[in-house]
Amino acid sequence: MTAVTNSVGAPLNSDGEARRGFLLALSAYLMWGLLPFFMKAVQHLPLIEIIAHRILWSVPIAGAVLVLTGRTNDFKTAVRTPRMLGMAALTAVLISINWSVYVWAIAADRTVETALGYYINPLVNVTVGALFLGERLGRMQIVAVVFATVAVTILTVEQGVLPWVSLALAFSFAAYGFFRKTLPIGPSQGFFLEVLILSVPSLAYVIYLQSIGQNHFLTGSLEDTLLLIGCGPVTAVPLLLFAFGARLLKFSTIGIMQYIAPTIVFLIAVFVFHEPFGMAQAIAFALIWSALALYSFAMFQNRGRKN
Repeated sequence: MTAVTNSVGAPLNSDGEARRGFLLALSAYLMWGLLPFFMKAVQHLPLIEIIAHRILWSVPIAGAVLVLTGRTNDFKTAVRTPRMLGMAALTAVLISINWSVYVWAIAADRTVETALGYYINPLVNVTVGALFLGERLGRMQIVAVVFATVAVTILTVEQGVLPWVSLALAFSFAAYGFFRKTLPIGPSQGFFLEVLILSVPSLAYVIYLQSIGQNHFLTGSLEDTLLLIGCGPVTAVPLLLFAFGARLLKFSTIGIMQYIAPTIVFLIAVFVFHEPFGMAQAIAFALIWSALALYSFAMFQNRGRKN
């Protein structure tokens, strides 16, 4: 019997740490699940301005956490290493693409598609691992990927176009995770480095908006100013909570918990935003949920064999 380890391979010290990790991760997933409400509140603002403020107001939060937790050494090393800076710039671009598609989709009443995208993401990760990392797929994983492919095909035929919002979210986040592994620093340090890099063009854009009189921060209503400031906490806080929680949890636990956020988003889209959800969508989601059930079962089965 091997020792129980967390999502980064370190041994878990106690049930108390596991409970704390669960609560931290659960808080993150609940915040991500409820994020569409905030994005609806800012949908009247320009997309790029929202993304710029998500980045700018994340910088002080991520920086403060880095200092308070005493994790600045890795960050200093990364800043002095051109290759690490280059990889951080790439992951920063990928996550900003993911954020942009998500914000646009909520404003365009395509929240159901965002939920589907994050449901598909684990299956995309498995496929990427097989194609680029030489990881072997089990039978159930292959069936799960086939189910997901059929679901996307059904939606493509029904809509007449690829469900590009779902695919863009799934693949951009999968690519982000793939390349993020090349950064040998912790998630909180990596996030701070990414938003710090993105803050340069973001600040330039906000200054440009101010110069042409189209800036909504301070010059607009008080509500708009507060909403733009709020873009930072709703971006940084759940990500940091997840980063600290994941280190205290088993990988299999995280694997199941990752479905909490898209499930909440899906329920909000259908029952609160009243977005269209016809027979084709129902069949596609049923296939995706079946695929995830197979994927999760295979994951638990593999973990059981290792233990």
